[in-house]
Amino acid sequence: MPMKKAIESILRLAVCLLISIEATAQNVKVWETTPDGESRVALRPQVYAFSDTSTDRRVPITIDERQHFQQMRGFGYALTGGSAQLMMAMSADARRNLILSLFGKDEGQARISYIRLTVGASDMNSFVFSYDDMPNGKSDWQLKHFSLAQDLNDVVPVMKEILAVNPDIEILASPWSAPAWMKTNNDVQGGKLRKECYDVYARYFVRYIQEMAEQGIRVKALTIQNEPLNSRNTPSMAWTPQEQAEFISEYLGPLFQKNGIATEIVLFDHNCDRPDYPLSILSNSKASQYAAGVAFHQYMGDHSAMTTVHNMRPDKDVFFTEQMIIDRSGSATATIAPVVERVLVNVVRNWACNVILWNLAADTEAGPHTDNGGCPFCHGAITIAGNKWHKNIAFYGLAHATEFVPAGSYRISSTSPTDCATILFEDEQSAGTMRAVEYKHSSVLPNVAFETPDGRIVLVVANTRSSSESVWVRYRGKHCEVPVASGSVVTMEWNK
Repeated sequence: MPMKKAIESILRLAVCLLISIEATAQNVKVWETTPDGESRVALRPQVYAFSDTSTDRRVPITIDERQHFQQMRGFGYALTGGSAQLMMAMSADARRNLILSLFGKDEGQARISYIRLTVGASDMNSFVFSYDDMPNGKSDWQLKHFSLAQDLNDVVPVMKEILAVNPDIEILASPWSAPAWMKTNNDVQGGKLRKECYDVYARYFVRYIQEMAEQGIRVKALTIQNEPLNSRNTPSMAWTPQEQAEFISEYLGPLFQKNGIATEIVLFDHNCDRPDYPLSILSNSKASQYAAGVAFHQYMGDHSAMTTVHNMRPDKDVFFTEQMIIDRSGSATATIAPVVERVLVNVVRNWACNVILWNLAADTEAGPHTDNGGCPFCHGAITIAGNKWHKNIAFYGLAHATEFVPAGSYRISSTSPTDCATILFEDEQSAGTMRAVEYKHSSVLPNVAFETPDGRIVLVVANTRSSSESVWVRYRGKHCEVPVASGSVVTMEWNK
């Protein structure tokens, strides 16, 4: 008899544990950032739960993890030469603490998973350089003077420290200009690549990728040119789609293949107002075979251009490689909701497999930057002053993804504000009778949802409205209500 009672007790305990596990699986944790700065990606003490019924007549955000879209490759920032310069000026301990805070994978760390490097200088360097600068009138067709010397002072050592913390971080690189001696105007600003320099410039890229690999830095993807339709930056260089198609199909693609270079070639790297540019290159079958995807910025045009490219060429990935975020209010979180809607919700809903913002770090004067075409107002995700640093709105906006959505996650289906929607409610005069009402537009808050490799559902919601809202989330027929204050952003997370 005692044995029988013991077995019964064990069985009751097992049932209770199973019930507890099931209840935990349906609990929702919520992290929020408020525009007043009181909460900054902070975990709410409340734990929300899904229930079987909902009497609310508002349209819910319905999550369907059975509908997978693009796989995410990561979220992060551009590590410009200026960013690396500021980080190298910190003490070793201060820099290590900063890198752990940004790139560490532990709870409470930002878990940044993507980096954009610049091939040579960008406009966020203190001066312009390439890896093969020559005196006026001189050239170097054999690249005998090619050297990563400048990057070895800052970018390379910082990247090595980042990779020691997160060896899985993905790296994309972008050039702002070829060396001046290869260009039609012999200048770092504007001009074009001389036709006779197509071969040597392709070899220049091969050398860059190979020598970075020797430093332990694997460049996963390469865009051909940052903003090929903008010659006002210093440095900069113009390309037409026809010129890039020829360069890729006849020189760069074959040379990568010959040298066993696995780095992906990514097209365009410019604004959403010109989807015709990359589509023109992709219409060239020889160039298209070497192109892995298309990269966009969003200073002009509409995010839907990325969907246009995806719909026409679903065999190519869509990247989002640059967006500068400035909060002129002086607060790190005052305009958080529209920022998240713009650079996270709208970007990912339009098929981007990554999100990179511009740039990682700047000083208190938004520098360093080049003269005569450098950006004098490009704030970083963080501001560095000596050994001290603080986070800005670009950090908090992306942290709602970096901390919760690792590389390898998938975007999944969630109701968008423009989707059609249907709600059920009980008939006012006939108890127990349900009525359906259809809406042309759901008018839910801007949101995007993910399923992570370890089986979590993550939903990011931005309340861009002037009033607080109670957000209803529907998952597998159950409902959960989460209040979201005006101007705030929340990340919700629960286990499948």
